[in-house]
Amino acid sequence: MREDLKKEDLKKEALKKEIEEKLYSRNFTRWGLDLNPFVSVGVGLVILLFSVISLIDLETTTRVFNDLKTSILNSTNWVFIFSSNIFVVIGLYLAFSKYGNVKIGGVDATPRFSNFSWYSMLLSAGMGIGLMFYSVGEPLMHANVIPPIFKSGDIVGNALATTYLHWGIHPWAIYSLVALALAFYAFNRNLPLSLRSVFYPIFKDKVYGLLGDVIDLLTVIACLFGLAASLGVGVQQVNSGLNYVFGIPVNTTVQVILIALITFAATLSVVTGLDKGVKILSRANIKLALIFMVVITLLGPTGYIIEVFSNSLGIYIDEFFRASTFISYDDASWQGSWTIFYLAWWVSWSPFVGMFIARISKGRTVREFILAVMIIPSLASFIWMSVFGATATYINQISNGQLYEVVQSNLPVALFELIKYLEAPFLTNFIQTLLSILALVLIISFFVTSSDSGSLVVDNITSGGKLDSPVPQRIFWACMEGVIAAVLLIIGGPQILNTLQTALISTGLPFAIILLVMAFTLLFEIRKTHLEQNRTKNYRMYKTFNKRYGEEKKKEKNDLFGFDKDSKLKEKISTYKHKQEV
Repeated sequence: MREDLKKEDLKKEALKKEIEEKLYSRNFTRWGLDLNPFVSVGVGLVILLFSVISLIDLETTTRVFNDLKTSILNSTNWVFIFSSNIFVVIGLYLAFSKYGNVKIGGVDATPRFSNFSWYSMLLSAGMGIGLMFYSVGEPLMHANVIPPIFKSGDIVGNALATTYLHWGIHPWAIYSLVALALAFYAFNRNLPLSLRSVFYPIFKDKVYGLLGDVIDLLTVIACLFGLAASLGVGVQQVNSGLNYVFGIPVNTTVQVILIALITFAATLSVVTGLDKGVKILSRANIKLALIFMVVITLLGPTGYIIEVFSNSLGIYIDEFFRASTFISYDDASWQGSWTIFYLAWWVSWSPFVGMFIARISKGRTVREFILAVMIIPSLASFIWMSVFGATATYINQISNGQLYEVVQSNLPVALFELIKYLEAPFLTNFIQTLLSILALVLIISFFVTSSDSGSLVVDNITSGGKLDSPVPQRIFWACMEGVIAAVLLIIGGPQILNTLQTALISTGLPFAIILLVMAFTLLFEIRKTHLEQNRTKNYRMYKTFNKRYGEEKKKEKNDLFGFDKDSKLKEKISTYKHKQEV
């Protein structure tokens, strides 16, 4: 057994050297950088090509990507529905089977972060900014345009249950499996922390060559375009909030300045690393979000919020299986615009979020990892959406539909309009302004967290999967995200950012198929690791038992020959002599 363990250690060392020779030896290592040249240059060319095409004919580019997106979302909706449910089933199977005992990083690995820090980073990187943007608008839209999914008679309950479906178990199941695969291959198989590694069981050493470079290239493009689109669209909400509160004009110049400020803050966070900047900022985000949510709950219709949450959660659980497998027969437009749109977005966003979650999750068991990533953020999303969604529907009723009109005409200011309509005996204009400022700070801090975590992910991939890359390289990619968003905003304004988002969602179909293959290969690999870790545990248990058994026998012998002088010494010696005679 000891020889087998030594062989495994030698195999890991050999693999490490092989990776360094085949992958890292090709990196460009001048000027404080450590970059894979094919991936880095390829990303630059693709970004340049997209920018030039958009500059030449933005209208045609937008139309082409919109047609492609509509075709994918409406004609292949079943792919997204079935794949997302398969991810949920596989995740729960891994969590509740014997394979849930497998530890990420090996038997001796320990978590790097506390549970609160871990959960904070999960939420901040996963969908924190999305919850700020859509928490008022989406439930209100579903309450006014009845979704065909949930069939109870409670309109508001159905609206929130539909929102839960879009922001709950299914997206986090996608994230959890991608993150688990990346973490497993990086920390248990000692492969680079990169999407190329999850294909090692299929393509073996080819992942170190051109094939792996192409996989990483597509991943970086998805990450950078996704971050640029989110950053560009997000600053429009910040700009709208600043205009609403302070009267600052809404224009491209202000938005570019905001991008520069957010990028600067993200760069500072990235330079300080995971243990300081990213972790501290994520913890602060969650604390601020909790304070903001509690204040809205107390100032809003508290009893109504609790009732809506309870009813909506009941509807969601009661109709979970039917709603999860629902595919529209005739008119697929609503499902394509909402459910399939979200699933495609989560799938295309999963390499970025999964990579970040994988990096912070070493030392967790598979069971702890899956349940924490699937359940904790989902429950937090349910509570958050219920507080703001229920408050929005209540205010919309007493204002004769005025809040819904705002959502339809100017979604970015919906949250600030909700604060304006809050009614409480002591709620003055000054306090409403403070709440609006708190909302702005929270939106910006979530953006900074998304940007810095995204920079770390892009930095990892472009270095070939290295966890510790040079500081100048981190600064380079953090700044590059902001530059891409700003340049695209200047070229085409909000329209080009929407086009970019549409193009990214169109990649959801091939990504969904790729992730299915990844999920089943992961099952097989985790099965092998379960056997390996069990062997290690059994061997250590055997050694511990032998050591304790030997000490007990030695103590027993000492006792018999008088080294333990207790009142029963004579009896022990007599018993010993009798055994010898027999």
